[in-house]
Amino acid sequence: MNRRTGVFVALAIVLAAVFVRLGCWQLDRLTQRRARNAIVASRIAGAPRPIDELRDTASYRRATLEGTPDFANEIVLTGRSRQGSPGVYIFTPVRRAGNDTAILVLRGWVYSPDAATVDLTRWHEARRSFRGYVVSLPATVDSPQQPAMGRKVRALTRERVRELVPYQVSPRYLVAQDSVAAAAADSTPARVAWPALDDGPHLSYAIQWFSFALIALVGSYVVVRRSRMVGSPSA
Repeated sequence: MNRRTGVFVALAIVLAAVFVRLGCWQLDRLTQRRARNAIVASRIAGAPRPIDELRDTASYRRATLEGTPDFANEIVLTGRSRQGSPGVYIFTPVRRAGNDTAILVLRGWVYSPDAATVDLTRWHEARRSFRGYVVSLPATVDSPQQPAMGRKVRALTRERVRELVPYQVSPRYLVAQDSVAAAAADSTPARVAWPALDDGPHLSYAIQWFSFALIALVGSYVVVRRSRMVGSPSA
């Protein structure tokens, strides 16, 4: 085996080791995702309770909420797609009698051609009760936040909510999941789906990385064998 072939084989072995490591990493992520899915599924399976009775801050617990929607202080989360169509999410503060802290309700998705502009008056629901599951608002986001455009934001955080709502708001919000009467459906945003509890792409990614490792090793074996055949006296 000449020097060039030796370098190729060494590189192939290094790459195979890297690919195997990446495949194992994807399997680890798959295990973590399945563990998280089990936790979320157990929370979703619980009976809904009034949101003030949920003493812990864990996300995805089912809850109910009674109060008055404050449409004047709604927040639009831009850049949300649904079934390939551009749109936005509408967050509405709901104020409760005898409680100074409002609860944001993610009422759902509505179509917007530019994924930012929407006539909010078109989506005022005549209701005072909501049913769904709770999610904690992130304190910050990893990427730099763009300045709010009126009441439109690209990422919703506790800090941004404090800037846009002139009263105290809970650090968790309710994702509305309740059905609506047919007569009111025209003014009701499309409800956001329950969180996906599938395996995601991790298993297929792991198989791909392991396949790449196998290709690297088989390829190096073929190169070595051909090099020996070419260098043999009988050749």
